[in-house]
Amino acid sequence: MKDTNMITTPRHSTRFSRRVFLGAMVAGAGLIGLPSSLRAAPGASGPAIAFDGDALILAEGTLSRSNGAGGWLELSGPAAGGILSLATHPGRPGRIAAGLAGGGVAVSEDGGKNWEARSQGLPAAPATAVTVAAAEPDTIYAAIRGDGLWKSGDAGRSWVLAMDRPWLADAERDLTALASVDLATGMGGIWIYAGTELGLTRVPDCFCRWQDVQPGDAMDALVSGKPAPTEAPLPEGETINALVSAASLPARLYAALPSGIWESQDAGVVWSQKSNTRALAVAVHPTNADHVVAITGGGLVESRDGGANWTALARA
Repeated sequence: MKDTNMITTPRHSTRFSRRVFLGAMVAGAGLIGLPSSLRAAPGASGPAIAFDGDALILAEGTLSRSNGAGGWLELSGPAAGGILSLATHPGRPGRIAAGLAGGGVAVSEDGGKNWEARSQGLPAAPATAVTVAAAEPDTIYAAIRGDGLWKSGDAGRSWVLAMDRPWLADAERDLTALASVDLATGMGGIWIYAGTELGLTRVPDCFCRWQDVQPGDAMDALVSGKPAPTEAPLPEGETINALVSAASLPARLYAALPSGIWESQDAGVVWSQKSNTRALAVAVHPTNADHVVAITGGGLVESRDGGANWTALARA
C-alpha cells in the first residue's frame, strides 16, 4: 500500500508518523524498550572529542581532559558506560553532554569530573550523536539508534521526540552525527544538520522535513523541489562519523568521513577535502574557527589554519 503521508524531495524525505505527535506523552513514561539488537553494551569510550573552552575532552578508550600544558587528566566517565559522542556549548562552560553506548545521555556540569544520567523518556538504545542548540544552551538533541531525533529543553532532564529518522534510499536511516547550526536561513535561525551512513541531511527547527542541503532560504528549499547542487558536495555513500559547526563562524562546518576531514565555508553546500586520512571524530574551538582537532586513523591531529596543515598531538 502506498504511504500517502510521505512527502518527497529529490533524495530526502520523512514520514509524519504518529510518533511525532505522541512523543511528549511517551517521554513521561520512562525508558522505552527496544530490541536487544539495537542496544550496545557499555564498554570503551569513543572515539569522540569536543572543546570545553580551551580544553579538549577526549573519549578514546578512556575519558580525559587536556590540562593546557600539553598533558591530560584522566576522568572517571559516566557510570552508565562507554561514550559514543560528546557535545558542549560556549554559553555553558563546564557542561558536557555525552551520548552513551549502553543507552541514554549523561551530563557533566564540572568539566567531566562528575556525571549524572539524564535519560528520562529516552529509548533504551545507544545515543549515537548529541549536540547542543546553537542559540539555546539548555537544549540538547540526541540521535537514538533505531529510533530518531530527540530533544530536551532542560539540559537533559526530560526528553521528547523531535523527528523520525530520515527516509533515504527506500529505508529509514540512523543518524550518525549531529550539529546545531545558527544561520539566518533557518526557519527560526537554527538548523539541525545530521550525518547518516549515506551522507548529509538537515532539518530546520520547525522539524517539518529532512531535506538536502542547498543554498537559499529554508522555506524556499522546502517548497522548491529543486535538487541539491552538485558542485563539490560531500562524497555520497560515505558514513559521516562526526560533524561540527564553528560557534564563532556558524557557516563553517567540519565533517569526519572515512575519506578524511572535509570543510565547508557556506553551511554545507560546497565542501573541500582537508585531509585524506580516515577521520573518526572532529572538534572546532569555540572562538577560533581555524583551530580544529580530529581523531584520525593516523592518530590525534590538530590544525591552526582551518585544515591546511596538520600536526600530531600526544594522546592521553
